[in-house]
Amino acid sequence: MRENVTISYRGKGYEIGRGEHFYGIWPVGTPQSEPVEWWPDTPEGWSGAWSRFTSIEARSSIVPVGQEAAPATGASQGAVLVAVALLGVGIACGIAGLFPAYLGGSSLASSASDLVPHLIYLAAWAASAALILKGGRRMRVGALFALGVSAVTFGIFFADAGEAIADGAHIIGAGLVLGLAGWLACAAGSVLAFRLRPAGAPMGAPAKPRGDEIGPVVMLMLAALGAAVAFAPSWDSYVLRTATGASESVTAGNAFANPAPMIAGYVAVMVALVAVVVTAALWRPIRYGAALLAGAIIPMVAQAISAVLQVGETTSPALFGISPAQASAAGLTISNGLTPVFWIFCAFVVAMIASCAWMLMTPHSAVPEPPRPSQPPVGQAAPAWPAFGQGAPESKALAAPAHQGEEPDSGVTPAPGTAPAHSGPAADTGNAAT
Repeated sequence: MRENVTISYRGKGYEIGRGEHFYGIWPVGTPQSEPVEWWPDTPEGWSGAWSRFTSIEARSSIVPVGQEAAPATGASQGAVLVAVALLGVGIACGIAGLFPAYLGGSSLASSASDLVPHLIYLAAWAASAALILKGGRRMRVGALFALGVSAVTFGIFFADAGEAIADGAHIIGAGLVLGLAGWLACAAGSVLAFRLRPAGAPMGAPAKPRGDEIGPVVMLMLAALGAAVAFAPSWDSYVLRTATGASESVTAGNAFANPAPMIAGYVAVMVALVAVVVTAALWRPIRYGAALLAGAIIPMVAQAISAVLQVGETTSPALFGISPAQASAAGLTISNGLTPVFWIFCAFVVAMIASCAWMLMTPHSAVPEPPRPSQPPVGQAAPAWPAFGQGAPESKALAAPAHQGEEPDSGVTPAPGTAPAHSGPAADTGNAAT
């Protein structure tokens, strides 16, 4: 049996790890003590071993040891179905809540600027449920996406409830009750799906970014902070004109000009946005972070679309404390617009979208760093290298290596930093497979 061997990564057919004074590749599940191939215990040796491993192993199957998912059991499958069912119930409640009175006797469906954002939230949760149901990596992506949507929309729904708290329960309609129940069910389904361990996919976790990622990560965090700050001031601009040609400009929508319960909701939106985006920027595998980031961006895009739609709607003079009869007598007209702060907010949201695209598409070629063992006794030499392919069960599995040092597209979580390019005598020579 193997002694003093630490396996770091494992695929379907092979696994890579460290012996007492060397790096090696072994067939999965074999008790032999000697590896199929081995390299010296140096950074160059690890780089060569990793390049060789990724050339002979199915890249989609490589996961760090300790992050391998256990086969799905009946209980885990049941939990997946429960998570999807909760999302389904939440979506159903959300759809039902679009038509009854929401606040003050008006329904969400009566105004496009209110209807469209809620439809976007529901569509995002529906997409998440479909991904979760597929299992594996899609399940993990769907859970993170749903979690991002749920976290940021919490404050939006809380602000709506805050208006009812401030003005009195008499303005609460069935639509608001159904909407809050829908959010709660979707949030519960998102959290449950996030806590599940999907088969065939690493869980992922926040980690320190590599050197070449620090700049984009910092820019993403600054964009989130900028969007949160720009979310609070007035976005809506109105110009009131009389029949005599006199006009007055008025702005509305400042988050801090509302009653305290509503302010608490808007602050919750800003805090959640920054917290989720920072977590997404640090999440590894980075593509999982992109899913969490996309979930946080969706509600912000929905809010921006709502503001644009509101420009095309008719504004009642009652918004400014003027009755329709008084407005008609004075020949008062109201035109809608958007303030410069709104466009600044949009610029920050676009920056976050660009960062999300970068996280999805940018290749990451760092070679994972293996765990460091204790140092060998002084004067003890590394073992001699065996002949190529020694002990290999099937030579066809040891085809010539492909792209040297390339990280698998399997969601393997690299440790911070990139190992030096391999130059040891036993390292991969970089010959491409034909």
